[in-house]
Amino acid sequence: MKVLVAMSGGVDSSVAAARMVADGHEVIGVTLKLWVGPSGEMPTAGCCTVSDSEDARRVAAQLDIPYYVLDYTEDFSTGVIDGFVADYLSGRTPNPCVECNRTVKFSRLMAQAAEFDCELVATGHYARVDRHEGRHRLRRGADEAKDQSYVLSMLGQEQLARVRFPVGDLEKSEVRAMAADLGLRTAYKAESMDICFVGRRGYRSFLRLQAPEAVEPGVLVTVEGREVGIHDGIAGFTVGQRRGLGVALGEPHYVVDVDAPTRTVTIGTRDRLASAGLEMTQVTWTHTPLVPGEPTLLQYRAHGEAVDAVWNGDGTVTFMEPQMAVAPGQTAALYRGDEVLGGGIIR
Repeated sequence: MKVLVAMSGGVDSSVAAARMVADGHEVIGVTLKLWVGPSGEMPTAGCCTVSDSEDARRVAAQLDIPYYVLDYTEDFSTGVIDGFVADYLSGRTPNPCVECNRTVKFSRLMAQAAEFDCELVATGHYARVDRHEGRHRLRRGADEAKDQSYVLSMLGQEQLARVRFPVGDLEKSEVRAMAADLGLRTAYKAESMDICFVGRRGYRSFLRLQAPEAVEPGVLVTVEGREVGIHDGIAGFTVGQRRGLGVALGEPHYVVDVDAPTRTVTIGTRDRLASAGLEMTQVTWTHTPLVPGEPTLLQYRAHGEAVDAVWNGDGTVTFMEPQMAVAPGQTAALYRGDEVLGGGIIR
């Protein structure tokens, strides 16, 4: 088949492209240009840097496949950065990588694949897709430590039918070994955990330029309403945070609420972080929606454990046991075993 492979310049997407070539497919490699600074500068950290695109280009040359850089900076700005800033201004904690997958990468890649007459899109995500009882299933990656199914929970049947994750059945160590055996320049390339448009300067510095109101001072109060300090901007806080509060109250305190309109950050002891459930918005399903009262597993942090819960049928989920530090703005992914059922944004 003809396959469009998203190549970030890292080892995972390099091996994904190599496996598609080895399987006999006609492969086209593409890198998505997603962000430029106000003066036209490219990111210097995170994904999508100039050096990343150069690595992707050289790997494509090694594999003898066509390679293109696609400019989606406008889509990224409106679909990801604007939402990132708006979330922080509203006291929420966004996950821009999920939003990038949701609003830019997969929708635009599918459209671009059609323009290239490609039947499939492949990426280097650690997840698996198979076909079961007449439908496509999205499942966790074989490497539990690298599993990325959580950030793909917005994909539906139309996308799952056309997407492949060639490294999803491998351990990270196997991926690096394959890259080394093939002589790919990315075999031992370190991973970056930085957000591309934020980089090493940190998100507070980014917000200071994009939305100065997010870093205006406000008050710290306890859950009892006692004012205990002044903070330098709500952008510095997320529900569940313990470090960096700037106050000492005799016992550990955590952020339990961020009220954006008044710039008030409320802190309390750990027991105040417990939630009986959560409400989701923008809910999507990989296939058939859960029915009210149906048990499920819910993961509400990118690297958190999935916990037992019940779907209530109205966008709300009740935990079987209270859970700690559920942060509005983050993604909640629903599972049955290792299969992703759907997901949404925590309201």
